[in-house]
Amino acid sequence: MSEPTIQDWSLHSWREKDALQQPTYPDEAALEEKLDHVAALPPLVTSWEVENLKAEIARAAQGDRFLLQGGECAESFGNCRADVITGRLKILMQMSLVLTYGLNTSIVRVGRFAGQYAKPRSSDTETRDGTTLPSYRGDIINGPEFSAEARRPDPERMVKAYSSSSLTLNLVRALAEGGFADLRHPEYWDLDFMDHSPLAEEYHALVDAIGDTIDFVEAVTEQELDSLESVTFYTSHEALLLPYEEALSRSVPHKDGIYNLGTHLPWVGKRTNQVDNAHVEYARGIENPVGLKVGPDMTPSRLKTLVRTLDPEDEPGKLTLISRLGADTIGDRLPALVEAVQATGQSVLWIADPMHGNTETTDDGTKTRHFDNILGELEQALDVHAAEGSHLGGVHFELTGRDVTECIGGARGLSEADLGRAYESRVDPRLNYEQSLEMAFSIVRKYRQLHG
Repeated sequence: MSEPTIQDWSLHSWREKDALQQPTYPDEAALEEKLDHVAALPPLVTSWEVENLKAEIARAAQGDRFLLQGGECAESFGNCRADVITGRLKILMQMSLVLTYGLNTSIVRVGRFAGQYAKPRSSDTETRDGTTLPSYRGDIINGPEFSAEARRPDPERMVKAYSSSSLTLNLVRALAEGGFADLRHPEYWDLDFMDHSPLAEEYHALVDAIGDTIDFVEAVTEQELDSLESVTFYTSHEALLLPYEEALSRSVPHKDGIYNLGTHLPWVGKRTNQVDNAHVEYARGIENPVGLKVGPDMTPSRLKTLVRTLDPEDEPGKLTLISRLGADTIGDRLPALVEAVQATGQSVLWIADPMHGNTETTDDGTKTRHFDNILGELEQALDVHAAEGSHLGGVHFELTGRDVTECIGGARGLSEADLGRAYESRVDPRLNYEQSLEMAFSIVRKYRQLHG
């Protein structure tokens, strides 16, 4: 099969390909009406923000930045609330401060929010007590309640997804530009969980060092640190519901090409990353930087083709490869994949998603992830890239700022018995505030082991 070039791409060319994971809407006329509505709405992000992120990703690929990507497994309309958004932003800010200090580099903050409303599913249907209904595919498509009415795909939900994304972005931008998250006061952070860790002394020493460094910078510059510059947050989500993504993709004045102005960094997921399918076709032509999930079924030859297809001009910052291989298999599979990409001669950013390859189910059917497996995959990713002369330039987490109990393990030693206390996710389990911050400290510790 010949590899397509950018010249034979159009915004609608994905419609000629096989589109997986798409709902079937019962009323085609209503669908087109809502898509026209979304297409007429203002963009959620700007083309210059997209280009700025592309430049930041290019620097991360060269080792001059580190990308922190995190947020909900699937956003819900009901959680478009100030407390939820603020909590999520706060943990990402605090993680980024730990990483900035510990890795001695600038952090590119990319939220998995303001658009993460669609989710791929392993089955088109779900059966309970002899009743079979369409699977819940995220709030942008249908509802989680197990009823025929809720599970019917409703195009009006795309309009609500746009509205919720806009509201989320509005608050995120206001907070990020206002010196949010107590950057000058890490002593205010909730760090009690560290006392339960064998690394407690090391953790507290790092926090004290961060505080001392901030005090020193403020003394030298005679300015408060949070007034030196506003913090930039970029958005990302899986570009799964292609009609919606197309509706938010536009040309802009004085620039060539088409931009997805619904998010800064769309990615192609593991279930839709076939070379000749609609999602890859859509992603290869837009001007945004794009992500590609790399799962355990990826072969080196297929990855080579995907790299050349999604980034045919080897544009700096264009392509981010997000490995999600699982703690048990990453050591065997990642080296050959890294070598395959190196053989192309193209510059990409590798980041690690240690969440999705480590999902397990308890005896009572609850989905969870173990902190040790998440950390184990991440540490192995760092080891492999170092051994291959490559560079791991970022991480991708599903997390929340809330005190949920969805992942077991961590410094507090959450067990299966704790899952029922505060399990809120409708789809995949997330790291809570404490586990997320602990993960940031663990990344620093591993980097210092590798690089002194």
